[in-house]
Amino acid sequence: MDNATLSRIGTIFYALVIGFFGVNHFLYGTGMQKMVPAFLGGGVFWVYATGACLLLASLAFLINKQVRLAALLLCLFLLLIVLTVHLPAVMSAPDNNARRFPLTNLIKDTGLAAAALMVAGQAKK
Repeated sequence: MDNATLSRIGTIFYALVIGFFGVNHFLYGTGMQKMVPAFLGGGVFWVYATGACLLLASLAFLINKQVRLAALLLCLFLLLIVLTVHLPAVMSAPDNNARRFPLTNLIKDTGLAAAALMVAGQAKK
């Protein structure tokens, strides 16, 4: 298999993962709203809005349209989540045991942001 085919298959897998997280924002929005930073006013609106953005990025990857733009915006979004949601949660956890879950989310979203950059790098300009 050539690199272009491998890259396309990887992008499809990545799109499915991002789409899964987008759907979860709609299924579990009320439970996720407590993670929205206070400076945004909280509320489930932001959970649903970010879920829609995740689904739109996933769709762009699947239909192979505006992939570079979608991947760059997804990377930016994920890094903002790392900095505004996950990092403060890690820093405010009372002990190492309580930090485990927020740290896992921080690392997961950092990895997803890195993968978005790789998708952007392989996309047509």
